[in-house]
Amino acid sequence: MEQFKEYQAVNRKLIRPSLSDVQDQMSGRVQRKKPAPPDQTNAENFYYLKQMQSRTPMVVVLDQGETVHGVIEWYDRQCIKVHRANEPNLLIMKSCIRYMYKESDASNNGNGSYSGDIEVE
Repeated sequence: MEQFKEYQAVNRKLIRPSLSDVQDQMSGRVQRKKPAPPDQTNAENFYYLKQMQSRTPMVVVLDQGETVHGVIEWYDRQCIKVHRANEPNLLIMKSCIRYMYKESDASNNGNGSYSGDIEVE
């Protein structure tokens, strides 16, 4: 009869994992969780840097429909500085910008609009 009790105890250990085994399995599941996607893709920053380095003439269309022609000289999180040749430079808040595009793209299209406009958030 004693042999039967030992056999039951061995079976019980195989069926019922110890607490440390369960904790190891749970910690493994937490590590496999996917990280959240980043808040920013930095695509906007890359676009500004590219246009600044190449000194690309840009057209900035404001919320009221006004257009500003010039070269992006500087930017930060909330605004851009546009250098204009024969007029004073402007510091434009990004919240006031509807969209912008390269000046050369507008002249190539013929009607002044451009299908690849970039909207600023």
